[in-house]
Amino acid sequence: MPEDLRRSLRILIANERKDRLARIANIVIGLGHEVISRELEVTEVAAATEREQPDIAFVGLGVSGEHALDMISEIVHEASCPVIALLEANDFIWVNEAAKRGIFAYVVDGDPEQMQSAIDITLRRYAEYANLEGAFARRAVIERAKGIMMSRQQIDERRAFELLRDQSRRTGRKLHAIAEAVVDSHLLLVQREGDR
Repeated sequence: MPEDLRRSLRILIANERKDRLARIANIVIGLGHEVISRELEVTEVAAATEREQPDIAFVGLGVSGEHALDMISEIVHEASCPVIALLEANDFIWVNEAAKRGIFAYVVDGDPEQMQSAIDITLRRYAEYANLEGAFARRAVIERAKGIMMSRQQIDERRAFELLRDQSRRTGRKLHAIAEAVVDSHLLLVQREGDR
């Protein structure tokens, strides 16, 4: 990514070794980013991730590979930012396990240029992932609205979609917004019918 497009990021660093935390923090600061949290323990990582809302998290492979994997799992579980793993030496078995838990990239030996490249690639891939996840969520709402309309009006799927689309065109609202309104109103009606 060109220098003029880079922005200062809020980065969480997690590693069970204090010496590695300090080294990574110095590199991150040298790259022009802000270190918002330094975590040693798995139990503190989730709370720090939720509280600080970092742009990216670096998780270093320290003394225990399982400890680092648990940190990755906690951060990914919070789903607030992408994770980059930092290793001192290649460990393809561990990287494979970390990938299963959701890392977006890994860097060996903490070279500043490699770290910045990993950040750039990770941010781009994470944005694509978020857009795709959003598209799937929007599609699910539309499908649910079609199902509600099919059930309520005794129509087929094609006709349900046409009604949603026509309403979108008439009102100038996005199809997804119309579908959300159908789902929300259906939930309200079902809830009210259940209250009787």
